[in-house]
Amino acid sequence: MAKNMEEIGSAASSRRHGDTLPHIHKVGTPPKQTLFQEIKHSVIETFFHDDPLGKFKDQSGSRKFVLGVQSVFPIFEWAKGYSFKKFRGDLIAGLTIASLCIPQDIAYANLANLEPQYGLYTSFVAPLVYAFMGSSRDIAIGPVAVVSLLLGTMLSDEISNIKSHEYLRLAFTATFFAGVTQMILGVFRLGFLIDFLSHAAIVGFMGGAAITIALQQLKVWGSVHHGVKHIKKGVNPASAHEIYFSGNYLGAGVKIGVIAGMIALTEAVAIGRTFAAMKDYAIDGNKEMVAMGTMNIIGSLTSCYVATGSFSRSAVNYMAGCSTAVSNIVMSIVVLLTLLVITPLFKYTPNAVLASIIIAAVINLVDIKAVILLWKIDKFDFVACMGAFFGVIFKSVEIGLLIAVAISFAKILLQVTRPRTALLGKLPGTNVYRNVQQYPNATQIPGMVIIRVDSAIYFSNSNYIKDRILKWLTDEEVQRTATVTDIDTSGIHALEDLFKSLQKREVQLLLANPGPIVTEKLHASKLSDLIGESKIFLSVGDAVATFGPKGGI
Repeated sequence: MAKNMEEIGSAASSRRHGDTLPHIHKVGTPPKQTLFQEIKHSVIETFFHDDPLGKFKDQSGSRKFVLGVQSVFPIFEWAKGYSFKKFRGDLIAGLTIASLCIPQDIAYANLANLEPQYGLYTSFVAPLVYAFMGSSRDIAIGPVAVVSLLLGTMLSDEISNIKSHEYLRLAFTATFFAGVTQMILGVFRLGFLIDFLSHAAIVGFMGGAAITIALQQLKVWGSVHHGVKHIKKGVNPASAHEIYFSGNYLGAGVKIGVIAGMIALTEAVAIGRTFAAMKDYAIDGNKEMVAMGTMNIIGSLTSCYVATGSFSRSAVNYMAGCSTAVSNIVMSIVVLLTLLVITPLFKYTPNAVLASIIIAAVINLVDIKAVILLWKIDKFDFVACMGAFFGVIFKSVEIGLLIAVAISFAKILLQVTRPRTALLGKLPGTNVYRNVQQYPNATQIPGMVIIRVDSAIYFSNSNYIKDRILKWLTDEEVQRTATVTDIDTSGIHALEDLFKSLQKREVQLLLANPGPIVTEKLHASKLSDLIGESKIFLSVGDAVATFGPKGGI
């Protein structure tokens, strides 16, 4: 069965001159790019893949100004088509979510260890800012349970006296830096960083936080005394002078702000995308980040704490028939009237009622179906989910997040350093080559081993891939590598070492279907000359037609 290199070479040579050999296309070499061109292409693909400046091309100066204003404030774009019918839906939705948010705001402020009016302040200012700058039509803005718990936990770790003025100042400081974090991510188009908080991590974190919050609130169910003693009347006082821009608490404010900002942003983007998909429209992730950042920066200057999109509130907003972000404006106006007129009435609200409101809001954050799906689809994601869940419950919200992110990174590293490789065979009656494990009826070509590497070849995995291929090549003649998207210098050296190892065994190395980046680097390193241009093919079928056994095509 085994053939030496001379036999393979003569067979291939005879077939090249025979009339049974189909036309073989040569692998094209892409145009050589300068270093500047490569960097430019990478930057564009990473940060500007959606061509945000495309609409400004060939426009007059005045039109560019209008488009610029509409980009920063989308309300001026969609307001042109606003109608009374849409307003009617937004009015009903706004009044509905206002009736829900007012008791929630008071309860969530308690989770953050703040006076109740600060929750109402947040639901007055933040939704107004978002309505002008956000791109989601359905998201409802305000304090949320998970972020409130996160702030309450992390702030009290720094300042144990939660009634002190320093505690309040640190809350405003954290809110300011949460906004700065969100704005930086949006302005510099770094939104892909939040993807490191995987869906599995968020499911576990939210579930753990929900259980923790619910257990805390169960303690007060037996209480019958009034929980809201006094809510300060009036609009938000200025708080710019309260923010720590120096001193001992600056570092703590930055740390808490970055973590809270990332969590709030992840939750908001997930909610926005969910409802956008349901209504079949697109949201701009970077605009969302800038909008969230701006509203939290302005909020920190007006006695608010970290705000984001609320899932329960957004769901009610959607079900009540909202059409645009005007529902947030309506809610904001109702909250303002509440602050000006009816805040004294809330002193009759018992703690048990507030606890019930919180439990009812957070219980839906425990997504059992999502956890079961994670178990069925990806066990590693399930472990990340459980790590976050138990970390939050038994230790703290920060530890839960750290565990989830660490497990997610471990998964990425494992996939990069130990990529999957597949042995390919030919599907009967076709020229298609597929994984023999997935397609058991796919037949291997006698005298050939066809291998696919499902990854780019980098320094982190080059030796593993080389060893894996050599292990597969016992007593075989030809090896093929395909669908490699990229290769670095370590990968080039590993491929060169593999070529030399195979030469000693009198085994030929053939390459099929190398991508443009791989092809360019093969030529730049002269490895294509070492392997031989005649042994680099456009497809597996071409390689088999040239070097495979006669009649095996």
